[in-house]
Amino acid sequence: MSIRLEMLQVARLAPEVLGEAAELVLEFFKARQNPDGGFRGRSAESDLYYTVFGIEGITAMQGTLDIDRLKGYLQTFGLGEHLDFVHLCCLARCWANVAQASEQAIPEVLVHSMSKALERYRTEEGGFAPTPSSSQATAYAAFTGVAALQDLGLPISNRKGLINSLENLKTGDGVWANELGVPVGSTNATAAAVIVMRQLEMPVEARVGEWLLRQVDLQGGFKAASLAPIPDLLSTATALHTLASIPYSFDSVADKCLDFVDSLWVNEGAFYGHWHEDLLDVEYTSYGLLALGHLSVVA
Repeated sequence: MSIRLEMLQVARLAPEVLGEAAELVLEFFKARQNPDGGFRGRSAESDLYYTVFGIEGITAMQGTLDIDRLKGYLQTFGLGEHLDFVHLCCLARCWANVAQASEQAIPEVLVHSMSKALERYRTEEGGFAPTPSSSQATAYAAFTGVAALQDLGLPISNRKGLINSLENLKTGDGVWANELGVPVGSTNATAAAVIVMRQLEMPVEARVGEWLLRQVDLQGGFKAASLAPIPDLLSTATALHTLASIPYSFDSVADKCLDFVDSLWVNEGAFYGHWHEDLLDVEYTSYGLLALGHLSVVA
């Protein structure tokens, strides 16, 4: 199962925890879609990055997507040849979601163009980099690049080189940094690397799970790194998703994490990203659904 579908499958479990509040969440996502078909980010304007989360949030909450409006918005980006790496991968993911919802294939001309564009971000070794023709692969780029290839229905070439590029990012504590030369690992870089490694059917050491559990704050929730002052929703969702992927039990921290996610909830049908946040958006609310989906299994 692809990275995108794995995450959606888990997020679809969130309504079991949300109960009657599920309708509020669905309405929050719907309200963030603009007349042009895109979803707003942290401003009133439509944003391709946030549109990914808007589409998948509605899908997870079993809502109905306005396919025609979405297609109209996505078509404004043409064949994706002028987009940077992150937005190119977002475009692929959006089209994959639309194709699934409409039960139609992504147009072949789009697949061909985006495939060629993605190749510009492969390193000579075989990893993915956030800038074209770079020799420095990153864990985040590997995650988004592999997901984009899957969304386009394309094979993952040079798997050995891709694995080697991730192995090079390992830190002394046995987890991953996002870039070469960083001496300590981080939660989200480790999550990105592990998810890719598992997609490539590579084993992951148990000490990765042990390290992740040590990132849980005393008040619940996962921190982005050992020295981070507070936990956040992104790190909590990705850590839980990674632990489930290894697999490595997180039952011992499930109640604390559920309390943490609940502390970020507001009755507008959304979640804040962390305790000091004052803006709501579809991205963090989507991560709230992912975290709740995993926690519903042990709640």
